[in-house]
Amino acid sequence: MVELGYALSSEEHAPNDLVRYARRAEEVGFEFALISDHYHPWTDQQGHSPFIWSVLGGIAQVTQRILVGTGVTCPTFRYHPALVAQMASTVAAMMPGRFFLGLGSGEALNEHIYGDHWPPADVRLEKLEEAVRIIRMLWDGEEISYWGEYFTVENACIHTMPEGTIPIYIAASGLNAAELVGEIGDGLITTKADAEVVRRFEESGGHGKPRIGQVKVCWAEDEKDAMETAFMYWPVALIPGSLHADLPTPAHFEETVSLMRKEDIGSQIVLGNDVDRYLEKIHQMEEAGMDHIYLHQIGPDQEGFFRFAQKEILPRFSD
Repeated sequence: MVELGYALSSEEHAPNDLVRYARRAEEVGFEFALISDHYHPWTDQQGHSPFIWSVLGGIAQVTQRILVGTGVTCPTFRYHPALVAQMASTVAAMMPGRFFLGLGSGEALNEHIYGDHWPPADVRLEKLEEAVRIIRMLWDGEEISYWGEYFTVENACIHTMPEGTIPIYIAASGLNAAELVGEIGDGLITTKADAEVVRRFEESGGHGKPRIGQVKVCWAEDEKDAMETAFMYWPVALIPGSLHADLPTPAHFEETVSLMRKEDIGSQIVLGNDVDRYLEKIHQMEEAGMDHIYLHQIGPDQEGFFRFAQKEILPRFSD
């Protein structure tokens, strides 16, 4: 049976709130949670973007059971892969057996902040492949030196490591990325119910590995209120194609969404309190091949969503 998780949206919530929501997600019965790793929010209205590796330390102290992972971290621009290897091993040591490292090729919004050239998608995937290689080498526990096409590591050794291995799940939205994820990842993360992405992932080595999909929702008692909230905090759901990866600042996203219609937000986000709509979207993800599905509740009313999920959604997916 599919497992359900919860999205810790660092773009929308302050650090202490994210810690509290992780604890509440565990209390109501979610099996796992992914926390987004941004330098900027998508829009200024979202209002937050804490350093989530500090937040993860807090989450480790207030949870006991729930699996937690990054959704996702880019290890190729803002962070060097050797640093990501150390950050992840530290967090994994704080929550033994409960942490996975979610990686992706990044967006200019978060990764261009040092003024580096923002390369095309194929180069970003090449850098990601090399970064994963470095991370796994460092996790072997030996001192390494490495001179690659994109990264250099010299006399590096990680001394604080968890017991056991740390899974690396990697995000993909297109077929080329899905193929790479199947080759080098321990699991797939995606935000679309795209069976072709899953098929390419499985054919390239991903068969039997976890497949995590995201469903965006905005619970509210009134559907019109949900529509207002969803469009206020997450209008970027309406932006098509690769623009998400290439726009450099929240202002650029705000200019783009000014062309969108609020009335269309329901095509991308489940709105209101009709549980059948939530179940339909979850089953769409399941039919596309996902075996782990996490719900992203948009807006400030997380507690209302937790009560709704605990009563109406999670019991339908329990053993």
